[in-house]
Amino acid sequence: MRVRHLIGLSMKQVLRHRVRSVLTIAGIGAGIFLFTAVQTMQNSLSTVIGNKAEENTLIVYRENRFCPMTSRLPEHYLNEIQGIAGVTAAIPILIAVNNCGASLDVITFRGVPKAELIQYNPAISFVEGSLDLWRARGDAALVGEHFAKRRSLSIGDTFEAAGVRVSIAGVIRSPMAQDNNVAYVSLPFLQQSTPLGLGVVTQFNVKVKNIDQLEKIAASIDLRFASDSAPTTTHSEKAFFAQTAKDMIEMIHFTRWIGLGSVMAVFGLIANSLLLAARGRIREGAILQTVGFSRILVAFIMLFEGMILGLIGGILGSSGATLFFHLQRYTIGNEGLTLALLPDLGVLISGFIVTLILGLGASIWPAILVSNRPLVDSLK
Repeated sequence: MRVRHLIGLSMKQVLRHRVRSVLTIAGIGAGIFLFTAVQTMQNSLSTVIGNKAEENTLIVYRENRFCPMTSRLPEHYLNEIQGIAGVTAAIPILIAVNNCGASLDVITFRGVPKAELIQYNPAISFVEGSLDLWRARGDAALVGEHFAKRRSLSIGDTFEAAGVRVSIAGVIRSPMAQDNNVAYVSLPFLQQSTPLGLGVVTQFNVKVKNIDQLEKIAASIDLRFASDSAPTTTHSEKAFFAQTAKDMIEMIHFTRWIGLGSVMAVFGLIANSLLLAARGRIREGAILQTVGFSRILVAFIMLFEGMILGLIGGILGSSGATLFFHLQRYTIGNEGLTLALLPDLGVLISGFIVTLILGLGASIWPAILVSNRPLVDSLK
């Protein structure tokens, strides 16, 4: 017998018991919605970690400070950092955030010298506006594409957060996930818009000529300012990111247990539903065997039924979670680092595959029960 005929029989069984099927599919959808949400968080974190760090970049920060609002360094450190052997470029940066702790909807401003924005991030491209328009106005801001969509911002709009009021001069896109969730403004403008004032920055991004000298150059920078009024701590960009995102990483890694729990709940739900169906379908299985169906074919009907229930629930749950994150555009932030929870096609497909596998696995035992029962006993 062809597979499509067996699938047709399985679909008829699903449609025959509509209430049971609808409740089962609804439960599967809820569980996979949660699973897909967790996977979206994990995938977004992996994207940020994978794209963030550059191998030849050092971050100079205030010693014992990990929040942008508490890291204060004199801007005149720039000349001395540039004079250290092995340093090819250094850029002063001021970061202002509306909330330094781990929270949703973090607004991050990055103040950089206007003449050095492209040097700081050459991967930026413009969706709207232009670099000239940004440079022409002191309070102009370039906002990331995701940031602009989340706040419904376009060129000419004004926006205020963390005590900083800006005019939107452009919407940018970048392969670096962080750039799509921040607002770039002029360094002097941001200094004057915050209590820090002119001459104070949050950090220095330092490019080195040879990545083998990263640790040596980092030690040289910290030694140079060790006895100064603002001692520094210098790390590679990767190490700095790991420290800054530690709380956020731990929180998102914990959600793996939630995702695992939702998968186990879906497995149990499908198995319970099919076990009940198997016990109520003993006579039907016997009749199928008397008209020529082998035990294996009877088992396959049950297996396909489990896969159908799982796949339908998985499509509803995964699609619902993807649509939810697409519409809501949530962002988690910590210490100026932002993580946008963006839906991904790979995560969507993984939800379908997981429920298909769960449906198959959960229906194995019910299929064995249906097919292995003695024919005479089943017909009584």
